Amino acid sequence: MARFLFATVPAVGHTVPALPIARALIERGHTVRWYTGVAFAEKITAVGAKFHPITDPDFDYSLVGLEEHYPRRRELSGLKKLQFDLVQGFSKPVPNQVRDLMALLQEEPADAVVTDTAFIGGVFLQELGGPPVAGFGISVLPFPSRDLAPFGMGLAPATGPLGRLRNKALAGFTRQVVYRPVTAEINRTRRMLGLPATAGTIFSYPLATQLYLQFSPPSFEYDVSDLPGQVAFVGPPRPPVDPGWEPPSWWHELSGRRVVLVNQGTVATDADQLIRPALAGLADEDVLVVAVTGGSDPAELGPLPANARVERFIPFDQLLPRVEVFVTNGGYGGVQLALSHGVPIVGAGRTEDKIEVNARVAASGVGVNLRTQTPEPDVIRGAVAKVLADSRYATAARRMQAEIAQAGRETRAAELLEQLADGSTPGRSELVSGTTGDRLHPDHAAF
Repeated sequence: MARFLFATVPAVGHTVPALPIARALIERGHTVRWYTGVAFAEKITAVGAKFHPITDPDFDYSLVGLEEHYPRRRELSGLKKLQFDLVQGFSKPVPNQVRDLMALLQEEPADAVVTDTAFIGGVFLQELGGPPVAGFGISVLPFPSRDLAPFGMGLAPATGPLGRLRNKALAGFTRQVVYRPVTAEINRTRRMLGLPATAGTIFSYPLATQLYLQFSPPSFEYDVSDLPGQVAFVGPPRPPVDPGWEPPSWWHELSGRRVVLVNQGTVATDADQLIRPALAGLADEDVLVVAVTGGSDPAELGPLPANARVERFIPFDQLLPRVEVFVTNGGYGGVQLALSHGVPIVGAGRTEDKIEVNARVAASGVGVNLRTQTPEPDVIRGAVAKVLADSRYATAARRMQAEIAQAGRETRAAELLEQLADGSTPGRSELVSGTTGDRLHPDHAAF
């Protein structure tokens, strides 16, 4: 029996995706403790893990979200908003993360710590002599690469001398301008803990994990030449079943109709950006449009077109088998769940990580990237018609579906975590297939 300590950023997209992995570990006889925001206590205990809250309420925004917890965020946009999120949401909590995790490990040791991409306190703990850390990717691979522009630009890979020169120049710019305040905040913590300052960005820290579970198939990602060797493409874990959910009264209407699902995830939820334009653009089409708000009251949308049905929440695993196109702003979890059911995608989003997710939707052939946060109704209508008419999108999505099924999902993730906790590191051939990368590019080492 192994002892695992999960630690995640107190946000839905950073915590909920790993619940099936915790359940799989517990079913295999291991113990799991989980440190995160109080809003997730019930979900965590429901899978059999022991919940531990973030001790400082200043860093727990799980109950109200970043916008309500930090009202100043509403006044920001673009670069300033990104910097604010990275500093307030991911960097400033690190000292408290390290203190809390140290206290938990004093109470009961752990054989491995498991964190999401943005929870970098686990890497600090490992540097200070703590247990080995496994990371899991709640978005596209964030690692710096000589073949890619820095994360957040949404640019296609560029190899060869000129391409790599472009990437290096852009990396230098973002390090000095975009990520400078984040790096300064992290280095203040490093010095406080007696660790040397580093020049790497926040996206360099996942490189220090001993194992990195990526919740996608390999072909969704760019095929780079310097993929870190600890990456394991396990596919998206299957969402937990909600035993209390009952289908809405209109559920029977899904039969015999072409169904289009519209959703904006859990962060960028302004319905004016995608849900309302999609409802308007598809109002006269021969499809049934199902919009899921993610929490807000459907009545706020006002009168609906005759072919539209709106709910706060529907388990995607129940709905997606009946869907032909998924219209999304590019939330990573939703995109991967759609692909696990072979559903092609229309992506329209550029905030947070969505510019990168939607770029990969287009590059992998599983859908269309509208390259905007606020598409017009006629643009959405045209994109949906294109995906429905061109079978290549559905074919590519079904190929991805087969790849996800073969990846092993939460079962494979649990197996790899068992090996890490046992003191062994899986070989590269066990972790990833379908890529040509070396183990680690030398530039990655000096984070």
